[in-house]
Amino acid sequence: MLVVRRTPGSVIYRQVRVGEGGQLFTMYKFRTMDADAEAPGRPVYAEENDPRVTPSGRVLRRTHLDELPQLWNVLKGEMSIVGPRPERPEFVRMLETTVPFQARRVLIKPGITGWAQLRCDYASDSESAADRLSYDLWYLRHRNLTVDLAICAKTFSALLFHPGR
Repeated sequence: MLVVRRTPGSVIYRQVRVGEGGQLFTMYKFRTMDADAEAPGRPVYAEENDPRVTPSGRVLRRTHLDELPQLWNVLKGEMSIVGPRPERPEFVRMLETTVPFQARRVLIKPGITGWAQLRCDYASDSESAADRLSYDLWYLRHRNLTVDLAICAKTFSALLFHPGR
């Protein structure tokens, strides 16, 4: 929190996301971008080396510490530890018209980590979103406790040995 406090803006970033069954919820993260990173009503995909990210935000993103406040979403029952990442409603509307089966991602609770996060980088267009979707659909078909534990172990390993992945 002290690291984020060094830049103007709130420490906790709130953003509306689409959850299970298409329900909207507010997702929490530590703020990693400039406070005015987007013009109101003009959503922009985050990128690998996004110029809007603050220096301290780069560290938080690389270590994934910016995701810690999402544990509150898990406690509230809006998210789970493992599952497809929740998407912004603006992007969901766009992707549902360009990516077949995109709507199936909301059949289960979104997660803090997931198979697609381990296998792909940021989705910045319909093509990369379709790639991520293929991993999310694999997870939907194969999810069970063993798969969830394996994803958690691989996430932990990636955090320790491959920061920034």
